[in-house]
Amino acid sequence: MSPSFETLVEEVRNRSVEEKEELRFLLERALIEERRGEIQSNHRRSLDEVKRGKLKFSSSIGDLKKSLPA
Repeated sequence: MSPSFETLVEEVRNRSVEEKEELRFLLERALIEERRGEIQSNHRRSLDEVKRGKLKFSSSIGDLKKSLPA
């Protein structure tokens, strides 16, 4: 069983400054990678929608506003 969030927070508080900085670095990198994965997934889904003709492009503000849900 994994430790609770509160336990993890307390363990981090008890670490040295150097260890906290390393944890911050690792967390930031993990978050960046997760976001990169989301962006890649959205890109692939958009390409699929373009291929199926479901994604439309327009440079007209009026057309774009009409395409948004009410």
